Amino acid sequence: MKKLFTSEMVCEGHPDKLCDQISDSILDEYLKHDENARVAVETAVSSKRVFIFGEVTSTYSCDVERIARDVIIRVGYDRDELGFNGNTIPILIDIHEQSPDISRGVNREEIGAGDQGIMFGYACSETEEYLPLCYVLSSKLAKRSKEVREEKILPYLRPDGKMQVTVEYKDNKPFRVDTIVISLQHEDTITHEKLEEDIKKEIIEKTIDKSLLKDTKYLINPTGRFVIGGPYGDSGLTGRKIVVDTYGGYARHGGGAFSGKDYTKVDRSAAYYARYVCKNLVASKICSECMIEVGYAIGVSKPVSISINTFGTSSYSEEYILQLIDSLFDFRPDAIIEQFDMKHMCYHELSSFGHFGRKTSPFEQLDKVQEIKKYIKEHS
Repeated sequence: MKKLFTSEMVCEGHPDKLCDQISDSILDEYLKHDENARVAVETAVSSKRVFIFGEVTSTYSCDVERIARDVIIRVGYDRDELGFNGNTIPILIDIHEQSPDISRGVNREEIGAGDQGIMFGYACSETEEYLPLCYVLSSKLAKRSKEVREEKILPYLRPDGKMQVTVEYKDNKPFRVDTIVISLQHEDTITHEKLEEDIKKEIIEKTIDKSLLKDTKYLINPTGRFVIGGPYGDSGLTGRKIVVDTYGGYARHGGGAFSGKDYTKVDRSAAYYARYVCKNLVASKICSECMIEVGYAIGVSKPVSISINTFGTSSYSEEYILQLIDSLFDFRPDAIIEQFDMKHMCYHELSSFGHFGRKTSPFEQLDKVQEIKKYIKEHS
């Protein structure tokens, strides 16, 4: 059976992703000086201003404006000709303390969930990252576009951009890349023909294995022009790229964003943990595809529900796998925070190119595989 599936990734200079980076950098600064800070910070950008707002309870007084300007400049919006300059853009700040009705459920001897909600985790054996191929390739294209811009290989590129990869599957296995769509912001001096040639040579062909590029269709800056971009061309908001941050649409999403939220927010911590559980299950070969849903009630430490879907790829019943999960994994926020050392995690590093698939992240470690295999041996 043949099917096509498409995933998207955005560059650091995309307006929504810029907001994610600002919010997570502010979070990092608070936690650096106060590991028990409670942070829920949102950022919005437009062509004329930056607005940072939310709730923070901390012993530390953070220079929010300085951090925001540093991020904007680092991403590449550092001059007036881009229509958005981190050195001069007005920044409005409205941050107040966290609601006591929330904190009374979180700040107790055993941390309760910072909110109610549902989170999903996912993993598959499709790639070495245990992620869908279309999502991995679109992420790699975005990273490569950053490299060629910053290293002046393609010096005419600007910070904003998007890329899509469509993979053709045969019998549920990746067969080839059907279509690549890349739209990168550029200076007005470059011709469209030169842009197409350079992007194909320096980004696509140096990122994607030739064996996958069989009769592939290339749509590079298909409108013909992408000079106006970033916040000058479109507004941005924290948490508006949640599918880009997770599994590229290949798995479900509970709706909660990650960026700007401290570790007590299960939107973030439980989603990371669900990914961790799924990845270890797939790596242990109990299944080749796995998705977990977990539900929480605010102020309550244990989940109200955990469900699993192995998409028919396991010889074990889902009831059996749930019993295994209950024996080997702990979804309480306290346990997750301690295991992943989330009070000292660097969050802004995760806020671009997807939160999953990085070998150095604690929730990407395969340290439960042997325990899973031992459990199976003892309970078969």
